[in-house]
Order: sequence, then structure tokens, then C-alpha cells
Amino acid sequence: MLDTLLTQPEGKTLEFKRDLSSPKPLLKTLVAFANTAGGRLVVGVDDQRQVVGVAQPLDDEERLCNLIADSIAPRLVPQVELVTVQGQTLLVVDVFVSGSRPHWLKAEGPEHGVYVRLGSSNRQADAALVNELRRTAEGVSFDELPMPELSVDDLDLNAARQLFQGISPLDDQALRTLKLLMQTQGRWVPTQGAVLLFGKDRRMHFSDAWVQCGRFVGTDKAEIFDHIDIDEPLPRAVDSIMLFLKKHAMRGADFSEVRRKDVWSIPLTLLREAVINALVHTDYSQRGAPIRIAFFDDRIEIENPGTLVPGLTVEDMRQGVSKIRNHVLARVFRELNLIEQWGSGVRRIFREAQELGLPEPQFVELGLRVRLVVRLAQALPLAISKATHTEQATEQVTEQVSAQVMKLLGILMPGPLGTKAAMGELGLAHRPTFIQNYLQPALQVGWIEMTQPQSPNSPTQKYRLTPTGHALLPNQQQ
Repeated sequence: MLDTLLTQPEGKTLEFKRDLSSPKPLLKTLVAFANTAGGRLVVGVDDQRQVVGVAQPLDDEERLCNLIADSIAPRLVPQVELVTVQGQTLLVVDVFVSGSRPHWLKAEGPEHGVYVRLGSSNRQADAALVNELRRTAEGVSFDELPMPELSVDDLDLNAARQLFQGISPLDDQALRTLKLLMQTQGRWVPTQGAVLLFGKDRRMHFSDAWVQCGRFVGTDKAEIFDHIDIDEPLPRAVDSIMLFLKKHAMRGADFSEVRRKDVWSIPLTLLREAVINALVHTDYSQRGAPIRIAFFDDRIEIENPGTLVPGLTVEDMRQGVSKIRNHVLARVFRELNLIEQWGSGVRRIFREAQELGLPEPQFVELGLRVRLVVRLAQALPLAISKATHTEQATEQVTEQVSAQVMKLLGILMPGPLGTKAAMGELGLAHRPTFIQNYLQPALQVGWIEMTQPQSPNSPTQKYRLTPTGHALLPNQQQ
């Protein structure tokens, strides 16, 4: 077995060392293994992967065990054994993911001595990651923690109930069962998951709880062609993200034929699963960047903050192993039928790619982020003329939102309306949904216009039909 291991590259769960002459890097690796997903350290193999063995096997084994006992806290007890390979004796240290994490180097202390394994390197954990390691060891998810400084009034329950309409009533008991509310200090307060999902001021509490989508020219990020920032309840964000991807994915110019055949140039089912996976498994305790969706000519990348859940590797994910990071988010997504079965999303991503004949999707750990790379069956280069492509994109978005936009045109037929009045006529309570799915598409294609175009943010701003918009309504009603 070790002969096979020697042919493998170093990675998240494997590292080779020549000897014990530099113990600190070795100890960092053991700490990182214990904090992340376990791993195996082999001593007696040089940088060229040649088996050189250890000079004094019994003495080196004792020294290593003493180093581990004296240098790492809490106490770490890996399995250490001597193994003979190619006539040489190797020290093999097997470390299992620890239930006592986080472990740290005593010399650096619990604030600076915690390390995690990212790829084939060890990285010092910051305070947020240290807390995440501790929570996962205790079986507590970040989104289940209460926010005692807030009250139920800080949640947009109207938006939440709209999502649950026709599925189940979202009464007080349901809010507690879903752990959107938790009792603390004698009163019921929102959990962090509730605020992430339905908080009125979500971004004030979680500055990176939004999604950034971009369509880039070519295969790198040198030039961006189109982008959108999505800042709405996370369950609604799924459709908004998919709308952006669809906007850039239709084939050909005959959009009615495309719609009839439902022909798409990107794997929609796979991508929807990947988007949901990113929204549910993001580490929202991390700060620095939002979830990112990048559409290139040859691939789509979905990147979310956070490392893999401790104890989980990319190979585990390929085999269908799943661990839930955010229990509240996962429970709500499941109730909304966005998740079919617990832990099945990643398996469906790989299965869908195989059935479509696509290259196997790649999960990559990049620092404190996880990126899923989905390669396309056929490259989709942007049109040479950006003006031409803009016209195509406008037609694409028109196809996707026409039903909603036509409702808006219908209520504007009697005369101009302001945002609040239009939302009331449409039965909408969530302003971002109205703006993104109704107002902006209608403005973009020139079917409506502002009554005060020089003052777009005026409190008395209203919207009215353009001649083109008027011309559409009789055809729609026939």
C-alpha cells in the first residue's frame, strides 16, 4: 500500500518528509491534519520521492512521539508505526480528524498556533476559522446561533411567508421548528440563519451575504462584459442567478425556436444544484468577499467563502459524502423544495456532468474559499461586436422575464405609477424582487420609461409605457 502511496502527489491528506531535522514544519502539518480532514505523514522520503529511510528508527520514533506530546495542545495521539519499504525503514504517522479541535502549537499559543490544511500546504487559521473549527467539533452550526440584540421585527416575515405560500404556513411554531427563532435570555430572538435568509438589514450584520455574477470576455478576468449584484433573500437568489446564466447561454438568434425546444448551451440542472450548494454551504462567518459566479467562454466558476467542512475532502465529495455546514439554511431550502434529499446535491452534480458527457467538475480549495469549475461542452465566445451581443442579451432576458414584465405593462396601461403603487397592484412586498424581475427588465428593453429621467432617484418618480410597450399589450391580450 505504501508503494502506491509513494507515487501520489502531496495533498490535503498526504505529506512526505526526509527526516526530523526541522521539526516545526512537520508539527504544523500534524496540527493541520488534525484540524482539517486527517492525513498521513511519511518520514524517510526525500523531495525527489526517493525512499531514503530513517537512520535510527526506534530513536526517531521515540523522538517524534515526544515532540508531538510536548509541542501540540490539546493532546494529540496519532498512530505512529515503523514500516519497511524497498529495504528502508520509514516512520508513518496517521492522524485522524480530531474531535478536540482546534489543536495548536504550544510555542505559538491558541491564537496564532492553529493551522489548517489547504491543498498541500498548511495555513494559519484566523479567529473566524478557529471559531468555526470549535463549533464543528461541538456539533453547533454558525447559523443556529442566536442574535440576542435583535428581535423578530428585524426579519422580513412577509417575504418569508411569500416564499412558503402554498407549501406550509410559516406561523410561530414553524419559525421555531425551523430554528429561525431561538429562545435566549427569556425571549425569542432570530438566529443568524434567520437573518441571513430574511433579515431586513442582512448586509449590516453579514456584509458579504450577497452574490456577484459576471460574464467575462474570453477565458480570464481581464475584461468583463456584463455583471450584476444580487442582494435579496437567499432562496430567491437561486432564480436570479440562473436568470443571469440563462441570459448569456441561449444558442442562435431564433429565440422562439430555442424556447420551444428548450435548447441550452449550459447544463442548467447541474448549475442550479451547484448554486444551491454554494448558497447553503458558504461559511458566512468569514469576511472579505461575497459568493461569486463567473461565466467564461469555456467554463462557469462558482466560488464561495469558507474551507470544506472539517473531515471532508474533495475525494469524499466525489464519492457522494456530504456534511452540512449551515443547518438552518439547509432546513429552509429543503422545506422550499430547493433541496431534494440531504447530501444528494454534489452527487447529482457529478452524475449530471457524466450523463451530459462533460468533463468532471472540479472542486478546488483556494485559500479560505472553495471553487467549483464546470467546463462547457462547447465554448461560447462572445460575439465580435459587443453592440450585437448586447442586442442578443436583451432579447434573451426578454424571453425569461416576459410574463412578469407583461404584468407590469398591464398595470401601467391606465397611467403612470410609482414604485410603491406598482408593487401594490402586483401584490409584491419585496422591493428588490420588483426592481430586479419587473422594473429593470422593462426599462432595459425600452417598454417603459421614467417620468423624470433626469432625476432617477426622485421620491416622486413614476413609470409609464413607451409607444413600444403600448403596442405590445393588444398582441398579448389576443
